Amino acid sequence: MGAEHMQIGQVAQRTGLSLRTIRYYGEVGLVEPSARSRGGFRLYTEADLDRLLLIKRMKPLDFSLEETRDLLEVLDSLAEPGLDEDRRARLAARLDAFEQAADERCRALRGQLARAEEFAERLSDQRRTHLAPTGDR
Repeated sequence: MGAEHMQIGQVAQRTGLSLRTIRYYGEVGLVEPSARSRGGFRLYTEADLDRLLLIKRMKPLDFSLEETRDLLEVLDSLAEPGLDEDRRARLAARLDAFEQAADERCRALRGQLARAEEFAERLSDQRRTHLAPTGDR
């Protein structure tokens, strides 16, 4: 095994993903190991690791597996050498749509976070109001 390959345990440690999750992403075709060792162990490259991290970053934004697969296809296609301009333009439009969806989902999450923080602050206020020592009321 060369220095450019990592076993699944090292990939899990570097990505914060479980072994099970990494294997699952392989089973559904999102990230296939780039190679196998003589003993049959999955071997991953830095590019595979980057792909896993991209998928991990999509999860909190609630992108589906199909949307994830579509984005990965777009990115893979854009990286192909000799891509004609018409195809590049169509892929760029799809990438733009993903960027817009990600921005919208981030805005929604920021709104949810603001409401959650407001709720937590109100709980703190209630605690201070109702559980303050009797001399402080």
